[in-house]
Amino acid sequence: MRRKGIARSNKLLPGVLLLALSGFISVPGAVHGAVYGEPAPLAADSEASANVIQIGQAGGVKAGSREQGGKTATDPVPSIIRAVSPSVVGIIGKAGGEASGPDDRYNLTHGSGIIVKADGWIITNAHVMEGLQNAVAVTSDGTSYNITDTYLDEFSDLALIKIKAKSLKPATFAGSSASLQVGEKVIVIGTPISFTLRNSATVGVISGLNRSVDAAYRLIQSDTAINPGNSGGPLVSMTGEILGVNSLKFAAVGVENMGFAIPAETVKYIMNQLLQYGEVRRPSLGVELEESWPVIVGLPGQEPLTVTKVVTAEARKAGIAAGDALYAIDGHRVTSLVDVNELFKRYKPGAVVKLLMQSEGDIVARSLVLGQGDPLVSAVDTEEDADDQPKK
Repeated sequence: MRRKGIARSNKLLPGVLLLALSGFISVPGAVHGAVYGEPAPLAADSEASANVIQIGQAGGVKAGSREQGGKTATDPVPSIIRAVSPSVVGIIGKAGGEASGPDDRYNLTHGSGIIVKADGWIITNAHVMEGLQNAVAVTSDGTSYNITDTYLDEFSDLALIKIKAKSLKPATFAGSSASLQVGEKVIVIGTPISFTLRNSATVGVISGLNRSVDAAYRLIQSDTAINPGNSGGPLVSMTGEILGVNSLKFAAVGVENMGFAIPAETVKYIMNQLLQYGEVRRPSLGVELEESWPVIVGLPGQEPLTVTKVVTAEARKAGIAAGDALYAIDGHRVTSLVDVNELFKRYKPGAVVKLLMQSEGDIVARSLVLGQGDPLVSAVDTEEDADDQPKK
């Protein structure tokens, strides 16, 4: 199913599927799912880390360490996993739909979540919670909690849920992904395939940044092994911070280790609004926009966005018409729908923006009062397409 408001239609290679990572159980023993979490700060220097990680008898090489050139080198991964795991939960419930009967106890689906507040607030994916019935969250110590409140934001594929609990260990999110580099080592913790595999961990590297893959906002790409059930779990840095929430992966014969996570700054933007309002109050241009062909296929370029339809009275009042080209918003160049969505994280409905546009051959400035709703309405066809739409 295409998420509400997703702005781009990616035509994938034949046979390549873009999968949402929630799990599905259709027969006994065939469980699929996802999970993630976050760690407490680790010691910054290797000496302090060694004191935390090394375990063993005197005179031997200690667990979590290895000999290199006569010196003991410490692997921080086990310590990070121990620190982050208490902030990761598994989420499981009955799959919705007409085919779901009251006695079909194996018609289950599961995913993962990250504790963000000690009193029971948890962040996960919207596609994990959508239609989920009688859902429970299971913490790393095996305690089950009923989910009492659920707030979905399909546009970002994030959801905020609440359980009645106290003294949980909240995760620590990274401040920004701006300083991340391709090749940095990362960890995933979650519940792949079976709900019995909660708090499984895999290790990989960041493969790419600022990716636009069938999502409203930019994503982090990693080669960390993720599977159905990892949705909603964390992508963790080597300092124990949550870099993002895992959401999607490419899956096909010959396609390996191509997963995507929603960056921490987007997660915090959505989470703060859900906590405050119970919804995300986004500003809206009130127009349909179409990307240029180079942007759609991934070529570099500075071609503007084209207005295909004027939807709101505010946009018409600003003088915007179908066929106009949009170059910049408040001096910020925009060439893709994701550019607009990312920029609008800084704005609120009712704000006035200056648009640099081309209309009937002339370069013009338009002043627009932003409405409330999705940042924009996509002109891309949103019909289901089994070859290139995310699968749940």
